[in-house]
Amino acid sequence: MSDVPVPTIDVFDLGSKGLQHRGLRRANERAVLTVVGFNPGLSNAEIARMSGLAPQTVSAILNDVEAVGLITRGEVLRGRRGQPATPIFLKADGAYSIGVEIGWRHADIVAIDLNGSLVAHHRISYLEADLADLPARVGMLVQQMLSDWPQDRRDRLVDIGLGMPASIHATGWPLESAFGSKVGPSPAEFAAELERHTGLVATLFNDGNAACWAEFIARPPPRPESFIYLLVSTYLAAGLIGEGRLWQGPTGHSGDLGAMLVDRNETGPLAAHAIGSVSALLDRLNAAGFALDLADIDDWDWDMLEPVVASWLAECGGALALVIFNTHTVVETGLVVLDTILPTNLTARLVEQVVAQFERLPSRGDIEIVAGSLGRLAPALGAAELPLYRRYFSRMLLESPDDGR
Repeated sequence: MSDVPVPTIDVFDLGSKGLQHRGLRRANERAVLTVVGFNPGLSNAEIARMSGLAPQTVSAILNDVEAVGLITRGEVLRGRRGQPATPIFLKADGAYSIGVEIGWRHADIVAIDLNGSLVAHHRISYLEADLADLPARVGMLVQQMLSDWPQDRRDRLVDIGLGMPASIHATGWPLESAFGSKVGPSPAEFAAELERHTGLVATLFNDGNAACWAEFIARPPPRPESFIYLLVSTYLAAGLIGEGRLWQGPTGHSGDLGAMLVDRNETGPLAAHAIGSVSALLDRLNAAGFALDLADIDDWDWDMLEPVVASWLAECGGALALVIFNTHTVVETGLVVLDTILPTNLTARLVEQVVAQFERLPSRGDIEIVAGSLGRLAPALGAAELPLYRRYFSRMLLESPDDGR
């Protein structure tokens, strides 16, 4: 959009300030781990400067978290001005978490370590997200995933983060006639049943918020204070980082940008889901005589489908440009991260379409629109990362109706 770099500030720096008051040891520990986690290789003195804590306080905290296996020390760095410094890093196997995305047509189950690296992944596809049947299936996959883990690794497993759409159990407008339309157990009931099958605490997150968080973590520093996130999946998942916080709202499901109205025709208003989603592309392909299924999207013959795909990319780009324009009027930001579950080259083409069509709209200032880096795994990865972040790191970057957990 613009060659002028967008001013940014890494909010993990802002969220890692410690407090010196007595009785706030846990908050200070979170501050130190946040500095170490997002600035690996710093010395004790550098951590103290960045966190605002006294060097003696930082040294004591580092000793404590090293004793429980959360950090590791590198080789002493010599030859620099001042005293030799020892770099501090998170210990990858210090903790693990499981993330589960329950989508409209698929479920992804991942396990990550304390550094956020993927250590295991399973995926299943289905015709409908039957929330009465899926807890047992997902629970079995989780148990299979953990079956060859040594006991000390299982002891370091935090819990399960569960990402899913709020209305997947009882779909209403604008998806009332689409995938997943049914009456069934609520997401909260699903989480409780999954806990029963796994013996692990399951924390619910909106799938778009989880994916947004994963992309936020994946961004290189300095991380933006605000950005808009869109994932063109079965429907349009979305999330917002606003003023340094993941915007989850009072129910945990705010940021449903896919429901934003972007067009209207003779039947009434159209939401972004109806245009800017892979389900919308599938409808066009089926109407053109291509008998395809979303479960087989990796095997689609994209060259043969190109005429339909090209037309959809243009219309989808226009719809997403309107979503971005309207969202930016509420949440001023200089960055939009757009990703899809499609092949990388199609994601790049969609970003180009959105940029071109956004430039035709009234000016809203300099906004950079870039492709995401995580694709279809973003919701599951974010669902795994959020429990780790809540457990070990600063909570200043999260707003949640259940943040007292």
